[in-house]
Amino acid sequence: MRGGVLMRKIIVIAIIAAFLAITIYSVFVADGRGQALYNQHCSACHARGIAGAPIFGDKDAWASRIVKGMDVLYASALNGLNGMPPKGGKMEASDDEIKIAVDYMVSQSSR
Repeated sequence: MRGGVLMRKIIVIAIIAAFLAITIYSVFVADGRGQALYNQHCSACHARGIAGAPIFGDKDAWASRIVKGMDVLYASALNGLNGMPPKGGKMEASDDEIKIAVDYMVSQSSR
């Protein structure tokens, strides 16, 4: 009986540790990568609205895009839209990296 209780406690601790790891990754690593990619690449157009790009932080410019949903925003970023080439021209970036950059831009530009 005592071994079963110990095993359950270990499982609970492992689950809590996993959730903490995911949270820490989401808050500190993913956000930092999104901001870094934005600063290094996306800001070339999104800081000034070049070729119709919604300006970073402009809640009004982003609102009509955000309302369409994240899947639509991801597809636009990954496949290109209007003057923006696929992945904003950063073809060496993974799809997940592009999505993290989009998440960062949306998080700083939503109401």
